[in-house]
Amino acid sequence: MILLYLIIILLAGGILAWISGKWNSLFPRIISIIVLSVDLLLTFSIYLNQETGQQNSWLIDYKVAWIPSFGISLHLAVDGLSLLMLMLSFFIGLIAVLISWKEIDKNTGFFHFNILWIISGITGVFLSLDLFLFYFFWELMLVPMYFLISIWGHENRIYASYKFFIYTQASGLLMFISIITLFFVHGSNTGVYTFDYFGLLGTKMPEVLAYMLMLGFLAAFLVKLPIVPLHNWLPDAHTEAPTAGSLILAGLLLKTGAYGLLRFAIPLFPEASVQFAPIAMILGVIGILYGAKLAYAQTNLKRLVAYTSVSHMGFVIIGVYSFNSLAYQGVVMQMIAHAISTGALFIIVGQLYERIHTQDIDKMGGLWKQVPVMGAMGLIFSMASLGLPGLGNFIAEFLTLAGTYKANIPIACIASVGLVAATIYSLRILQKVFFGKDNAGWKIHDLSIREKLITGSFVIVIFYLGLLPQAIFNTAQPALNKTLNAINNIKTTDSNLTKKENYTKSLSLDMHRVK
Repeated sequence: MILLYLIIILLAGGILAWISGKWNSLFPRIISIIVLSVDLLLTFSIYLNQETGQQNSWLIDYKVAWIPSFGISLHLAVDGLSLLMLMLSFFIGLIAVLISWKEIDKNTGFFHFNILWIISGITGVFLSLDLFLFYFFWELMLVPMYFLISIWGHENRIYASYKFFIYTQASGLLMFISIITLFFVHGSNTGVYTFDYFGLLGTKMPEVLAYMLMLGFLAAFLVKLPIVPLHNWLPDAHTEAPTAGSLILAGLLLKTGAYGLLRFAIPLFPEASVQFAPIAMILGVIGILYGAKLAYAQTNLKRLVAYTSVSHMGFVIIGVYSFNSLAYQGVVMQMIAHAISTGALFIIVGQLYERIHTQDIDKMGGLWKQVPVMGAMGLIFSMASLGLPGLGNFIAEFLTLAGTYKANIPIACIASVGLVAATIYSLRILQKVFFGKDNAGWKIHDLSIREKLITGSFVIVIFYLGLLPQAIFNTAQPALNKTLNAINNIKTTDSNLTKKENYTKSLSLDMHRVK
């Protein structure tokens, strides 16, 4: 029941943090640190005990009946992919608590309640193998994030929180309609009405219906990534959210969309996914280039970093729909490396805002002399964002482009231009913020010990991903094989059908000649 405990600890910890905040503002922070540390240690223990020899098995699979009359079960399971996402979630959650230690000084109990409940929803998304349960946790993520933005955000926080909620809620409802329809289609075919993931795999249905149901799932996943033109909510949400909210948005919520594609959209609808692949790859390339263009055009530093996420997530889309192992390893690495590099940039933006109370890069400049340690951190993560060799983003984008090249050469060539664009906007960050002329005459202090520990931990992780990525590949590969097998089975079936058709045509021709 360790998987269930991971969620219960977060939910109970959130309630306890909210209650304790009425007595002392320090208590919620301590409770959040303890709860997230316990979950991180539990998850790391699963990682250390994983059986690498079982290439296609789940590491832990827990299932009990919940509402059996409706085919709903409490089905939680973890494999290599979800295990990596869980460790990332608890690590990012810890950093979110630490980075808001001094930034959040009102309603601290309710703030940490929302942090822990967001992480619990994300944990449930990464563990659920019952589609009703998955949708429950998918919606659980949204409400706490809405409160984070609307209560602790900046000037236009109400507008940004409404926009975030409407986009994500509407797209989630489309996915729920697809889940219910899939439930009834499977029940009419087999007589067994269930929301269980394994039971719904391979459900027979007309091609048009499968394509429509897949689009319902994609609506939720592609909005969350986000992909152009469904990205409009992201820059506003990032710009107005507190630093912890931006960190969780970029590091975790966006990754639930990519995870949903790999875990649900493709395995449940493999034929429809193959048909949709060319459209998805075109949208991915558009996102890479358009996101980079908009990033370069921004004068608000936080909004600039937000648009880089749109560009980076374009690589995830083209990798997911390349349908080969090389691209999928790149996608997983991109999910993790982007969370670290872009999350660190948002932290640096927040640290700057605490000191100079502006996000306008035209008012910055020449800050390296004032804050050399912060400047060095900004340099490292800007280089990570542009894909410098030795850092995790380079491994991610190289593998993604290499895998995409095997599937679609023109798409890979166009997407590679995004690396050049990333270099331009990353160097612009450094030039406008840390170099150039200090027109404002800022007098600010460098990073504190707490802030150095936070950004230093991100530096260690991004270098580890870039220099020693094999552990990530070994952990993720068995899970990725499951998704690839769904596609390969289609290709094998199509090949066999083609051979059968050719044989039939040949036999008919021979019979005609005999006559």
